[in-house]
Amino acid sequence: MPQRYSSDHSVGDHNMKKWGMDVHHPVFWITSTLILLFVIATVASPGPAKETFDGAKGWSIENFDWLFSVGGNIFVIFCLSLIVLPVGKIRLGGKDAKPEFSMMSWFAMLFAAGMGIGLMFWSVAEPVGYYTDWFGTPLNAPPNTTEGAEAAMGATMFHWGLHPWAIYAVVGLSLAFFTYNKGLPLTIRSAFYPLLKERTWGWFGHIIDTLAVLATIFGLATSLGFGAQQAASGFNFLFGTDPGINTQIAIIVGVTGVALVSVTRGLDGGVKILSNINMGLAALLLVFVLLLGPTLAIFTTIGTTFTNYVTDIVPLSNWVGREDEKFYHGWTVFYWAWWISWSPFVGMFIARISKGRTVRQFIVAVLLVPTFVTLIWMSVFGGSALEQATTGVGELANGIGTVSLAMFQMLENLPLTSITSFVAIVLVLVFFITSSDSGSLVIDSITAGGKVDAPSSQRIYWAVMEGVIAAALLFGGGSDALGALQAAAITVGLPFTLVLIAMCVSLYLGLRHELRYGESSLAVPAMAPGDD
Repeated sequence: MPQRYSSDHSVGDHNMKKWGMDVHHPVFWITSTLILLFVIATVASPGPAKETFDGAKGWSIENFDWLFSVGGNIFVIFCLSLIVLPVGKIRLGGKDAKPEFSMMSWFAMLFAAGMGIGLMFWSVAEPVGYYTDWFGTPLNAPPNTTEGAEAAMGATMFHWGLHPWAIYAVVGLSLAFFTYNKGLPLTIRSAFYPLLKERTWGWFGHIIDTLAVLATIFGLATSLGFGAQQAASGFNFLFGTDPGINTQIAIIVGVTGVALVSVTRGLDGGVKILSNINMGLAALLLVFVLLLGPTLAIFTTIGTTFTNYVTDIVPLSNWVGREDEKFYHGWTVFYWAWWISWSPFVGMFIARISKGRTVRQFIVAVLLVPTFVTLIWMSVFGGSALEQATTGVGELANGIGTVSLAMFQMLENLPLTSITSFVAIVLVLVFFITSSDSGSLVIDSITAGGKVDAPSSQRIYWAVMEGVIAAALLFGGGSDALGALQAAAITVGLPFTLVLIAMCVSLYLGLRHELRYGESSLAVPAMAPGDD
């Protein structure tokens, strides 16, 4: 049996059972109130709200670009170290724990929750945007040249490779270890017990969990809103329907409705099934573009993308004396803040599904395998798009006009456009359903004090909240309101960077403690930060 930490209290001591719900006081009430106030203020004045939060986002990026970069590098090095260190053999849940899901279902769920929708949205737009100097070029590579195309693919891979998955891995492994091996509740604050001790259950922990909920709900609602815009653009592209606000809200209502059904069915009956379906559809679309697109160019792109990723990862990770400041601040630092703001959601969801894996298996599956799959995905879709842009074929030859149409503009120049575009729309929608579903499970766990068996009404509440926030902001302020929400999520990413760095320290202390004392004794006292 895993060696547990001793504790006189727990986060569950603050729970309140009322109206058929089992919620944690005060995290549930604080986050619900802050979210409500934000939505009211943003809908009432979307322009000023966007200006305010854009200012906060800009200040965070301009003044703390070094912190985001240093933090991202720390997370990658830390995770890679865990693969080779002796702590890698520790099994989440104890030496006799068995995985709850097959390897394929496990991978499908973590990938769908982690960045599935982002790969649909940006795999075409980002490389073409860098190539055409849409908003800066990586490392000042000359645009519209072979060198610029190769640099564009390397930079795209950099933003979707080791760094974001390392961010997710730190949170996911921390929560899984402290929950399954140390007997603490499945909530963000539990990862800091070695550092905070009993203060974990006080206001330090309340603040950490509140930040996690706000980052998660803002990030999910933003993605749901932007995804509705992409899906509406896709329907307009295929069927000529009005891509306006009514269609977008109808899509949000539909996605939220399916998510409600899924979230009430739980992990096995909901998220796992949808994730497996989506990964199958994604694989079919990938193979189709690979075989019927510019196949030779794509295979060449896979090699050059990998080479440029390896060659450029150090200069792209550097934060000192960057001459490509517009690209660095507008893309890299923005992405790092965005991934960090998503890390509580994705990390906790990965923790929920990872019991029974060793630390080494966890890191390889969460860090290295997704990076390899992302390399293939980006090379196939980004390589096809760049081939069209460089040879003057289709709309992409003119650069990026509307981001939400970029994927469909690439597919337009391949056979069976209507079918593949429809599959792409389905993928976007189902990725959003799985994100909403898994996000509701995560927020429910945090606001229920780490419980994973809270009443289903709470999961329904949060799934509805995500849809209501996205729909209200779209209806009340359109892109300005969504931009304000996105800026708010990124701003939350600044303090959470420090939280994640502290989490690395706490996790290492916990793993070292487990390795030293083993899993046989319950009498070992709770570890102090300086314990050897």
